Amino acid sequence: MTMALAAEQSERKLPDMLWLDLTRRCQLGCAHCYNDSGPTGDHGTMTHGDWIRVLDQAAACGIRRVQFIGGEPTMHPDAAFLLEHALNLGLSIEVFTNLVHVSGLWWGLFQREGVSVATSYYSADPTEHDAVTRRPSHARTHANIVRAVQLGVRLRVGVIDTGDPVRAERACRDLTAIGVTRIRVDRVRAFGRAAVNQAPATAELCGRCGDGRAAVGPDGTVAPCAMSGWMSVGNVREESLAAIVGGTAMAKATTTIRAVPRSGGCDPDQECSPGHPMSSCNPRT
Repeated sequence: MTMALAAEQSERKLPDMLWLDLTRRCQLGCAHCYNDSGPTGDHGTMTHGDWIRVLDQAAACGIRRVQFIGGEPTMHPDAAFLLEHALNLGLSIEVFTNLVHVSGLWWGLFQREGVSVATSYYSADPTEHDAVTRRPSHARTHANIVRAVQLGVRLRVGVIDTGDPVRAERACRDLTAIGVTRIRVDRVRAFGRAAVNQAPATAELCGRCGDGRAAVGPDGTVAPCAMSGWMSVGNVREESLAAIVGGTAMAKATTTIRAVPRSGGCDPDQECSPGHPMSSCNPRT
C-alpha cells in the first residue's frame, strides 16, 4: 500500500450512511436515469436474507442512516419488511420514490417516526414532465406530493434541470406553492441513459463519494455511492460490509474520485444527486 493510500484510508470517515439500491424495476423510463432502471428491470440477485444481513451489519458498524433507492424501491417485494427491520435496528430511513403509486401501506410507513421521503420533479407543465419520465406520471406525482405535504410527511424534492433553467425555476415555484419546503436544483449527470452509450466518467461524480457513505446494489456490489456503481469495491455476498467499507479497495476508489477534476463546475464540497437522508442535495431517479 502506498503512503498516500494509507493516509487516505486512515483519514477517510467510515460510513454513517448507506444507500440500499434495491431494484432496477420502475414504472417510469426516465431519459436520464443514472442506472437504466425501467419497467423491464428486475430485483437483482440479493435475497431477503441478504438484505437483512446487510442492515444488521450496517447497524453493527455504526451506520445510522439508510436510503432505499432503485429503480422504484417500493416495487421490491421485501421493501416494506426491510424498512420495518431497519427501524427496529434504530436506523433512520429515507425512501427515494417517484411517488407515482403509493399504497395505503406505504403512506402509513412514510408517516412513521424515523422515516422520510425524497422524490424528483421535472416540470410544472405535465407535458414537459411526462416527456422526461416517458410515462403519463405528472398528475400522480404532483397529487402525491400534495398529499405528502398534507399528511406531514418529511419530504424533500429535487428539481432536475434537463437543460432549461426557466423550466426548473417554474417547477420550484410550483412546489413552493403547494407547501414543499426542501427543494433543490441539480443538473443531469452523464450516467446510465444520460451517458448516451458513453462509459461512465469519474469527473461526473460530486467528489465526496465514499466519504462517510457507501452503496449496496441489487447484486450485492458495494460502491462509494449510488451513482458510482461501476466502481465496485467488494460484494456483501462474499465478505462483510465492515470489511468492504473499511478496506483498501474503498480507500483506493475514494482517492481516485477525489483526484479527478469535477466536470460541469461541480464543487467537491457540494454533493450531487441522489443525496441521502439529512443532506441538502438533490434526489434523482
